[in-house]
Amino acid sequence: MNDVLKIGGLELKSRFFTGTGKFADPRLMEAAIKASGAQVVTVALRRVDLLGKGESILDFIPKECVLMPNTSGARNAEEAVRIARLSKVAGCGNWIKIEIIPDQKYLMPDNEETVKATRILAEEGFVVLPYMNPDLVMARKMQEAGAAAVMPLGAPIGSNRGFQTKELVRLMVEEITVPVIVDAGIGRPSEAAECMELGASAVLVNTAVATAGDPVTMAVAFGKAIEAGRSAWLAGFGRTLSEAESSSPLTGFLVG
Repeated sequence: MNDVLKIGGLELKSRFFTGTGKFADPRLMEAAIKASGAQVVTVALRRVDLLGKGESILDFIPKECVLMPNTSGARNAEEAVRIARLSKVAGCGNWIKIEIIPDQKYLMPDNEETVKATRILAEEGFVVLPYMNPDLVMARKMQEAGAAAVMPLGAPIGSNRGFQTKELVRLMVEEITVPVIVDAGIGRPSEAAECMELGASAVLVNTAVATAGDPVTMAVAFGKAIEAGRSAWLAGFGRTLSEAESSSPLTGFLVG
């Protein structure tokens, strides 16, 4: 089966998206990305040396990967749009992950401001992937505004608490037509598999990989789990029964 994910006219074989923050060393980050097979990598523009005076985080992102700058640090649509435009001028391409987070305690994204930024940037030709609180109504608005995909959080960002928003994400998967990519809070490969088993198009994981005892091995584990979850969803799950049912006849015996 030729199962590919298409976003912004680009076909992706890997459904594992990853980030660049919190790694102890950029070389370790590079090794983890390569080992995982991830094709889309997000990086905060504020971490990029735009003046080229020293070693840049971009130097350690494999060239075959799709760079997806994010607007981390933006508190409203205006700031996010400014960061996105600066990113494009700096040569970081036209993919952009919108992050608008005015809440500094729980780091919850502002869905209304995100819709505004999505509309402006989509009209300018950006491939916009908005990070959002899971909400079917707002997801529809983002889709109508031109989002190439939507990225609902699984749990508070950086928390590694797992897939806490399962039912809300399920509604989005069933009701909207753009890809749904679970982003933030996923702490274990099994939780990433659960996202994919629900029908999500991809999963973005950063903290769980970067803070693992062995980030490279953990990145590989996430990559395999995401593939397994996708395969299970494509296969279709067996029926669920309220009572036990033997897998072989309970009557009749072997005659010796």
